Amino acid sequence: MKRLVVLIFLLVGFGAACADSQSAETVSFMVFGDPAEREAYETLVAAFEEQNPDVDVAITHIPSGSEYRTRLTTEFAAGDPPDVSLMNYRRYAAFAAADLLEPLTPYLEKSELINEEDFYPITLAGFRWGDDLLCIPQNISSLVVYYNQDLFDAAGVPYPADDWTWDDFLAAAKALTAAPNADGVVEQYGLGVEPSLFRLAPFVWQNDGRIVDDVDFPTQLGLTRFPSQEAMQWFVDLQTVHGVVPDRVAEASQDSESRFVAGTTAMYLNSRRSTPTYREIDSFTWDVAPLPRGKQEAGVLHSDGYCMAATTENKDAAWRFIEFANSAEGQTIIAQSGRTVPSNIAVAESEAFLDPNQLPSRARVWLDTVDTLRFVPVISTWEEIESTASEEIERAFYGDITVAEAALLAKNRTEEYFLLGVRGKQ
Repeated sequence: MKRLVVLIFLLVGFGAACADSQSAETVSFMVFGDPAEREAYETLVAAFEEQNPDVDVAITHIPSGSEYRTRLTTEFAAGDPPDVSLMNYRRYAAFAAADLLEPLTPYLEKSELINEEDFYPITLAGFRWGDDLLCIPQNISSLVVYYNQDLFDAAGVPYPADDWTWDDFLAAAKALTAAPNADGVVEQYGLGVEPSLFRLAPFVWQNDGRIVDDVDFPTQLGLTRFPSQEAMQWFVDLQTVHGVVPDRVAEASQDSESRFVAGTTAMYLNSRRSTPTYREIDSFTWDVAPLPRGKQEAGVLHSDGYCMAATTENKDAAWRFIEFANSAEGQTIIAQSGRTVPSNIAVAESEAFLDPNQLPSRARVWLDTVDTLRFVPVISTWEEIESTASEEIERAFYGDITVAEAALLAKNRTEEYFLLGVRGKQ
């Protein structure tokens, strides 16, 4: 009899557990990044589920950014996308144009946890598609100069000032580039930078140039205009004339970011995203500085947002996760990984981001330059435009063609993408 009672009790308990499990709504969430980022997102999900036991968030983590984008495109095309995913403002428009994303404006308007005033305005602007906000911005990173303090000290070069200029930047890069050894190999470079349109953009703006003819209604690239081409020439000359950046052969043998981590490149242009990786460096001390100034200050926005697929069945549950992730508590968890500059203003100004015990010590650089940030056009074909233009910029950067030729080729090769591109309803 006692055994029967125990058995009934166990069955009832098991049935209740199954009922609880079955009643929980599942939200799929896809992210990418290094192990530190994965751990941060797992912590985020655990904190959310503790407060929302009726929701089970299933994480899919893709280490490679390019593989992540391919996987995301494939799953959306197959009609089985993750409920929530992170997209960069430069890339979400292709999904928005196909009505694949759920507008989040109605959810945000009803939220008692977050509101528009919590976020830096430019991050929201990057994710507006017509009258709708399609994603909630997670971060507000920008391009900065990471620099090796030990190499600066050894060369007797002062650390970058907050108001340094293009000339100051070039002088430092020259002083920090070693002469070729007996085999003709340069063992230390002053600078590493990716030769792409996205890296070139802030320097074009600093020179009063344009990336496109009209940022709101772009119809063509603006690189053939004199101020834009002048900035592009300065950028290309860093490699072809001054030799402060590795040439194509040297870059192929070891990329510039690896050289920076190894301590053989003094400065490297990057966003906040690689900070967790650089924090693992124990052979030298590094920090960050703002971009050097041209005729005016200008930076380029780097921002990812949490987006909901239009096909999501449990929309309320998915929104609750997005809402929590962008609350002060949620963004604090991700900020502590070092990966992001929080888009939530209160978190950006907190010790979770401005941690005095963690490098970089000059983290406020990202916040002090927010007012100078601009974003590239939000258009469905921007990824194709950017990659095509970058091919020509790279050819000029490594001396295969002139800057004038590269600017014209980039303009002509991208014309069709501008014609096919879709913007949000105006």
